[in-house]
Amino acid sequence: MNILITGAAGFIGSALALRLLERGDAVYGIDNLNDYYDVSLKMARLDRCQPFANFRFTKLDITDREGMAEYFRAHRFDTVMHLAAQAGVRYSIQNPYAYVDANLTGFAHVLEGCRQGKVGHLVFASSSSVYGANSKLPFSEHDNVDHPVSLYAATKKANELMAHSYAHLYGLACTGLRFFTVYGPWGRPDMALFKFTKGILEGKPIPVFNHGKMIRDFTYIDDIVEGVVQVIDRAPAADPHWSRSNPDPATSYAPYRLYNIGNHQPVELMRYVEVLEQCLGKKAVLDLLPMQDGDVPATYADIGDLARDTGFQPQTAVETGVAAFVEWYREYYGLRELLGDSTGTESS
Repeated sequence: MNILITGAAGFIGSALALRLLERGDAVYGIDNLNDYYDVSLKMARLDRCQPFANFRFTKLDITDREGMAEYFRAHRFDTVMHLAAQAGVRYSIQNPYAYVDANLTGFAHVLEGCRQGKVGHLVFASSSSVYGANSKLPFSEHDNVDHPVSLYAATKKANELMAHSYAHLYGLACTGLRFFTVYGPWGRPDMALFKFTKGILEGKPIPVFNHGKMIRDFTYIDDIVEGVVQVIDRAPAADPHWSRSNPDPATSYAPYRLYNIGNHQPVELMRYVEVLEQCLGKKAVLDLLPMQDGDVPATYADIGDLARDTGFQPQTAVETGVAAFVEWYREYYGLRELLGDSTGTESS
Protein backbone atom coordinates (compact mmCIF):
# COMPACT_ATOMS: atom_id res chain seq x y z
CA MET A 1 0.00 0.00 0.00
CA ASN A 2 0.89 3.66 -0.29
CA ILE A 3 0.82 4.92 3.29
CA LEU A 4 1.38 8.47 4.53
CA ILE A 5 2.66 8.93 8.08
CA THR A 6 2.41 12.44 9.47
CA GLY A 7 4.91 13.03 12.27
CA ALA A 8 7.25 10.50 10.65
CA ALA A 9 10.26 11.74 12.64
CA GLY A 10 8.41 11.21 15.91
CA PHE A 11 8.74 8.35 18.37
CA ILE A 12 5.77 6.29 17.17
CA GLY A 13 5.88 7.54 13.60
CA SER A 14 9.45 6.48 12.90
CA ALA A 15 8.98 3.06 14.53
CA LEU A 16 5.81 2.48 12.52
CA ALA A 17 7.52 3.59 9.31
CA LEU A 18 10.25 1.00 9.82
CA ARG A 19 7.72 -1.77 10.40
CA LEU A 20 5.72 -0.88 7.28
CA LEU A 21 8.85 -0.50 5.15
CA GLU A 22 10.06 -3.91 6.23
CA ARG A 23 6.84 -5.53 5.08
CA GLY A 24 7.06 -3.81 1.70
CA ASP A 25 4.68 -0.87 1.86
CA ALA A 26 5.56 2.42 0.16
CA VAL A 27 5.84 4.85 3.06
CA TYR A 28 5.63 8.61 2.65
CA GLY A 29 6.59 10.65 5.69
CA ILE A 30 6.09 14.30 6.59
CA ASP A 31 7.26 16.17 9.68
CA ASN A 32 8.03 19.81 10.46
CA LEU A 33 11.10 18.82 12.54
CA ASN A 34 10.34 21.51 15.12
CA ASP A 35 12.49 22.09 18.19
CA TYR A 36 9.95 21.10 20.87
CA TYR A 37 12.67 18.58 21.71
CA ASP A 38 16.08 17.59 20.32
CA VAL A 39 15.96 17.82 16.51
CA SER A 40 19.05 15.62 16.18
CA LEU A 41 17.10 12.75 17.76
CA LYS A 42 14.35 13.23 15.19
CA MET A 43 16.91 13.18 12.39
CA ALA A 44 18.50 10.04 13.80
CA ARG A 45 15.12 8.33 13.77
CA LEU A 46 14.64 9.28 10.12
CA ASP A 47 18.11 7.98 9.29
CA ARG A 48 16.93 4.48 10.18
CA CYS A 49 14.34 4.66 7.40
CA GLN A 50 16.47 6.30 4.70
CA PRO A 51 18.14 3.07 3.43
CA PHE A 52 14.75 1.82 2.22
CA ALA A 53 14.01 2.65 -1.42
CA ASN A 54 10.29 2.66 -0.61
CA PHE A 55 10.61 5.57 1.85
CA ARG A 56 10.09 9.20 0.85
CA PHE A 57 10.36 12.00 3.37
CA THR A 58 9.27 15.62 2.94
CA LYS A 59 9.73 18.37 5.51
CA LEU A 60 6.25 19.84 5.80
CA ASP A 61 4.19 21.42 8.57
CA ILE A 62 0.59 20.22 8.79
CA THR A 63 -0.44 23.79 9.68
CA ASP A 64 0.63 24.90 6.16
CA ARG A 65 -2.73 24.85 4.37
CA GLU A 66 -1.45 25.35 0.84
CA GLY A 67 1.53 23.07 1.36
CA MET A 68 -0.68 20.28 2.64
CA ALA A 69 -3.20 20.70 -0.18
CA GLU A 70 -0.42 20.56 -2.76
CA TYR A 71 1.11 17.50 -1.12
CA PHE A 72 -2.16 15.59 -1.29
CA ARG A 73 -2.65 16.67 -4.91
CA ALA A 74 0.80 15.34 -5.78
CA HIS A 75 0.39 11.91 -4.14
CA ARG A 76 -2.23 9.21 -3.78
CA PHE A 77 -2.52 7.29 -0.52
CA ASP A 78 -4.43 4.17 0.42
CA THR A 79 -4.08 4.98 4.12
CA VAL A 80 -3.04 8.00 6.15
CA MET A 81 -1.62 7.46 9.65
CA HIS A 82 -1.89 10.83 11.36
CA LEU A 83 0.54 11.12 14.27
CA ALA A 84 1.77 14.72 13.90
CA ALA A 85 0.63 16.88 16.81
CA GLN A 86 1.80 19.18 19.52
CA ALA A 87 2.31 16.66 22.30
CA GLY A 88 2.48 17.01 26.07
CA VAL A 89 -0.14 17.73 28.70
CA ARG A 90 1.89 20.17 30.80
CA TYR A 91 3.21 22.22 27.86
CA SER A 92 -0.39 22.94 26.81
CA ILE A 93 -0.69 25.12 29.91
CA GLN A 94 2.36 27.15 28.89
CA ASN A 95 1.67 27.46 25.16
CA PRO A 96 -1.99 26.80 24.33
CA TYR A 97 -1.83 28.30 20.84
CA ALA A 98 0.64 25.64 19.72
CA TYR A 99 -2.07 23.06 20.38
CA VAL A 100 -4.78 24.99 18.59
CA ASP A 101 -2.56 25.43 15.55
CA ALA A 102 -1.18 21.90 15.25
CA ASN A 103 -3.91 19.76 16.76
CA LEU A 104 -6.97 21.55 15.43
CA THR A 105 -6.00 23.54 12.34
CA GLY A 106 -3.40 20.98 11.30
CA PHE A 107 -5.86 18.12 11.70
CA ALA A 108 -8.41 19.97 9.58
CA HIS A 109 -5.82 20.11 6.80
CA VAL A 110 -5.25 16.36 7.10
CA LEU A 111 -8.99 15.68 6.94
CA GLU A 112 -9.38 17.86 3.87
CA GLY A 113 -6.41 16.20 2.22
CA CYS A 114 -7.96 12.79 2.83
CA ARG A 115 -11.31 13.94 1.45
CA GLN A 116 -9.90 15.58 -1.65
CA GLY A 117 -7.43 12.74 -2.21
CA LYS A 118 -10.07 10.03 -1.74
CA VAL A 119 -8.01 8.26 0.90
CA GLY A 120 -9.39 4.85 1.82
CA HIS A 121 -8.65 4.91 5.56
CA LEU A 122 -7.56 7.60 8.00
CA VAL A 123 -6.08 6.34 11.26
CA PHE A 124 -5.39 9.13 13.74
CA ALA A 125 -3.77 9.45 17.14
CA SER A 126 -6.02 10.30 20.02
CA SER A 127 -4.91 9.93 23.63
CA SER A 128 -5.78 8.37 26.97
CA SER A 129 -5.87 12.00 28.16
CA VAL A 130 -9.39 12.33 26.74
CA TYR A 131 -10.69 10.37 29.75
CA GLY A 132 -9.95 13.45 31.86
CA ALA A 133 -12.00 13.51 35.05
CA ASN A 134 -13.33 9.96 34.55
CA SER A 135 -12.48 7.71 37.48
CA LYS A 136 -14.06 4.38 36.49
CA LEU A 137 -11.27 1.94 35.65
CA PRO A 138 -10.36 0.49 33.27
CA PHE A 139 -11.13 3.29 30.82
CA SER A 140 -13.58 2.17 28.14
CA GLU A 141 -14.16 3.68 24.69
CA HIS A 142 -17.87 3.25 25.34
CA ASP A 143 -17.85 5.74 28.22
CA ASN A 144 -18.54 9.45 27.88
CA VAL A 145 -15.42 11.65 27.77
CA ASP A 146 -16.84 15.15 27.96
CA HIS A 147 -14.70 16.37 30.87
CA PRO A 148 -11.09 16.89 29.73
CA VAL A 149 -8.69 18.38 32.29
CA SER A 150 -6.13 19.84 29.86
CA LEU A 151 -6.26 21.69 26.55
CA TYR A 152 -4.20 18.88 25.02
CA ALA A 153 -6.93 16.41 25.97
CA ALA A 154 -9.61 18.76 24.64
CA THR A 155 -7.88 18.97 21.25
CA LYS A 156 -7.68 15.18 21.05
CA LYS A 157 -11.38 14.86 21.86
CA ALA A 158 -12.02 17.49 19.20
CA ASN A 159 -10.06 15.39 16.69
CA GLU A 160 -12.40 12.48 17.37
CA LEU A 161 -15.43 14.66 16.72
CA MET A 162 -13.94 16.24 13.60
CA ALA A 163 -13.10 12.82 12.17
CA HIS A 164 -16.62 11.60 12.83
CA SER A 165 -18.07 14.51 10.90
CA TYR A 166 -15.96 13.56 7.86
CA ALA A 167 -16.95 9.92 8.21
CA HIS A 168 -20.60 11.04 8.21
CA LEU A 169 -20.41 13.66 5.46
CA TYR A 170 -18.00 12.04 3.03
CA GLY A 171 -17.86 8.35 3.96
CA LEU A 172 -14.20 8.70 4.98
CA ALA A 173 -13.32 5.61 7.01
CA CYS A 174 -11.76 6.87 10.25
CA THR A 175 -10.20 5.00 13.15
CA GLY A 176 -9.06 6.87 16.25
CA LEU A 177 -6.49 5.29 18.57
CA ARG A 178 -6.29 6.39 22.19
CA PHE A 179 -2.64 5.77 23.05
CA PHE A 180 -1.68 4.96 26.65
CA THR A 181 1.79 6.16 27.83
CA VAL A 182 4.02 4.79 25.09
CA TYR A 183 7.66 4.18 26.09
CA GLY A 184 10.77 2.43 24.81
CA PRO A 185 13.90 2.98 22.69
CA TRP A 186 13.98 6.18 20.59
CA GLY A 187 11.37 7.71 22.90
CA ARG A 188 10.56 11.33 23.61
CA PRO A 189 12.90 13.31 25.91
CA ASP A 190 9.95 15.15 27.47
CA MET A 191 8.45 11.94 28.86
CA ALA A 192 9.03 10.44 32.29
CA LEU A 193 11.32 7.52 31.40
CA PHE A 194 13.74 9.75 29.51
CA LYS A 195 13.73 12.44 32.22
CA PHE A 196 14.09 9.91 35.03
CA THR A 197 17.01 8.16 33.33
CA LYS A 198 18.86 11.41 32.71
CA GLY A 199 18.23 12.65 36.24
CA ILE A 200 19.32 9.43 37.94
CA LEU A 201 22.53 9.23 35.91
CA GLU A 202 23.37 12.84 36.73
CA GLY A 203 22.53 12.39 40.42
CA LYS A 204 19.82 15.02 40.22
CA PRO A 205 16.39 14.80 41.86
CA ILE A 206 13.68 13.43 39.57
CA PRO A 207 10.20 15.00 39.78
CA VAL A 208 7.62 12.50 41.06
CA PHE A 209 4.14 13.99 40.98
CA ASN A 210 1.25 13.28 43.35
CA HIS A 211 3.96 12.08 45.75
CA GLY A 212 4.32 8.93 43.66
CA LYS A 213 0.69 7.85 44.11
CA MET A 214 0.03 7.36 40.42
CA ILE A 215 -0.52 4.40 38.12
CA ARG A 216 0.02 4.34 34.37
CA ASP A 217 -0.75 1.84 31.65
CA PHE A 218 2.81 1.95 30.28
CA THR A 219 2.79 0.45 26.77
CA TYR A 220 5.95 -0.65 24.96
CA ILE A 221 6.62 0.78 21.52
CA ASP A 222 6.84 -2.57 19.70
CA ASP A 223 3.42 -3.59 21.03
CA ILE A 224 1.98 -0.25 19.96
CA VAL A 225 3.38 -0.59 16.44
CA GLU A 226 1.99 -4.09 15.98
CA GLY A 227 -1.42 -2.88 17.12
CA VAL A 228 -1.34 0.11 14.76
CA VAL A 229 -0.39 -2.09 11.81
CA GLN A 230 -3.36 -4.35 12.52
CA VAL A 231 -5.67 -1.33 12.63
CA ILE A 232 -4.24 0.13 9.42
CA ASP A 233 -5.14 -3.10 7.64
CA ARG A 234 -8.75 -3.00 8.86
CA ALA A 235 -10.85 -0.02 7.80
CA PRO A 236 -14.01 0.36 9.89
CA ALA A 237 -17.49 -0.16 8.52
CA ALA A 238 -20.76 1.30 9.74
CA ASP A 239 -22.13 -0.41 12.84
CA PRO A 240 -25.59 -1.76 11.90
CA HIS A 241 -26.52 -2.00 15.58
CA TRP A 242 -25.70 1.62 16.45
CA SER A 243 -28.64 3.32 18.13
CA ARG A 244 -29.50 7.01 17.84
CA SER A 245 -31.55 6.79 21.03
CA ASN A 246 -28.66 5.21 22.95
CA PRO A 247 -25.55 6.38 21.08
CA ASP A 248 -22.28 4.51 21.64
CA PRO A 249 -19.29 6.93 21.56
CA ALA A 250 -16.95 4.22 20.22
CA THR A 251 -18.90 3.27 17.08
CA SER A 252 -21.24 4.88 14.58
CA TYR A 253 -23.70 4.50 11.75
CA ALA A 254 -20.80 6.02 9.75
CA PRO A 255 -17.50 4.19 8.99
CA TYR A 256 -15.89 5.29 12.25
CA ARG A 257 -14.30 3.53 15.23
CA LEU A 258 -12.42 4.42 18.41
CA TYR A 259 -10.03 2.04 20.17
CA ASN A 260 -7.89 2.12 23.27
CA ILE A 261 -4.38 0.89 22.56
CA GLY A 262 -2.54 0.13 25.79
CA ASN A 263 -0.91 -2.61 27.80
CA HIS A 264 -3.93 -3.40 30.03
CA GLN A 265 -1.43 -3.91 32.87
CA PRO A 266 -1.18 -0.65 34.84
CA VAL A 267 1.97 -0.16 36.90
CA GLU A 268 2.49 1.99 39.97
CA LEU A 269 4.81 4.87 39.23
CA MET A 270 7.13 3.94 42.10
CA ARG A 271 7.47 0.42 40.68
CA TYR A 272 8.41 1.96 37.33
CA VAL A 273 11.13 3.98 39.09
CA GLU A 274 12.30 0.89 40.98
CA VAL A 275 12.70 -1.10 37.74
CA LEU A 276 14.65 1.79 36.22
CA GLU A 277 16.93 1.95 39.27
CA GLN A 278 17.65 -1.77 38.90
CA CYS A 279 18.47 -1.39 35.21
CA LEU A 280 20.77 1.58 35.83
CA GLY A 281 22.34 0.16 38.97
CA LYS A 282 21.80 3.47 40.70
CA LYS A 283 19.25 4.82 43.17
CA ALA A 284 17.05 7.77 42.30
CA VAL A 285 16.84 10.96 44.34
CA LEU A 286 13.12 11.64 44.51
CA ASP A 287 11.56 15.10 44.44
CA LEU A 288 8.04 14.32 45.68
CA LEU A 289 5.62 16.91 44.32
CA PRO A 290 1.85 17.50 44.33
CA MET A 291 -0.31 16.64 41.33
CA GLN A 292 0.27 18.96 38.40
CA ASP A 293 -2.56 20.82 36.70
CA GLY A 294 -3.94 18.87 33.77
CA ASP A 295 -2.68 15.52 35.07
CA VAL A 296 -4.66 12.50 36.32
CA PRO A 297 -3.78 9.96 39.04
CA ALA A 298 -4.45 6.80 37.03
CA THR A 299 -4.75 5.43 33.51
CA TYR A 300 -5.79 1.89 32.65
CA ALA A 301 -6.88 0.76 29.19
CA ASP A 302 -9.72 -1.61 28.47
CA ILE A 303 -8.38 -3.15 25.24
CA GLY A 304 -11.12 -5.76 24.81
CA ASP A 305 -12.53 -4.25 21.60
CA LEU A 306 -9.14 -3.93 19.91
CA ALA A 307 -8.20 -7.48 20.91
CA ARG A 308 -11.52 -8.84 19.62
CA ASP A 309 -11.44 -6.98 16.30
CA THR A 310 -7.74 -7.23 15.41
CA GLY A 311 -6.13 -9.82 17.67
CA PHE A 312 -4.06 -7.15 19.42
CA GLN A 313 -2.22 -8.60 22.40
CA PRO A 314 0.60 -6.67 24.10
CA GLN A 315 3.57 -8.88 24.96
CA THR A 316 6.07 -6.70 26.81
CA ALA A 317 6.31 -6.47 30.59
CA VAL A 318 7.59 -3.21 32.02
CA GLU A 319 10.74 -4.93 33.32
CA THR A 320 11.65 -5.97 29.77
CA GLY A 321 10.66 -2.68 28.18
CA VAL A 322 12.54 -0.44 30.60
CA ALA A 323 15.66 -2.61 30.23
CA ALA A 324 15.44 -2.27 26.45
CA PHE A 325 15.17 1.50 26.78
CA VAL A 326 18.21 1.69 29.07
CA GLU A 327 20.22 -0.44 26.64
CA TRP A 328 19.29 1.89 23.78
CA TYR A 329 19.95 5.02 25.88
CA ARG A 330 23.48 4.02 26.81
CA GLU A 331 24.25 3.07 23.19
CA TYR A 332 22.77 6.26 21.72
CA TYR A 333 24.48 8.57 24.18
CA GLY A 334 27.73 6.58 24.38
CA LEU A 335 27.42 5.73 28.06
CA ARG A 336 28.66 2.12 28.09
CA GLU A 337 31.66 2.87 30.29
CA LEU A 338 29.51 4.83 32.75
CA LEU A 339 26.88 2.11 33.03
CA GLY A 340 28.97 -0.97 32.42
CA ASP A 341 27.92 -3.85 30.20
CA SER A 342 24.92 -5.01 32.19
CA THR A 343 21.64 -3.26 32.78
CA GLY A 344 20.75 -5.75 35.50
CA THR A 345 17.78 -7.05 33.50
CA GLU A 346 17.68 -8.85 30.18
CA SER A 347 16.46 -6.74 27.30
CA SER A 348 14.54 -7.86 24.25
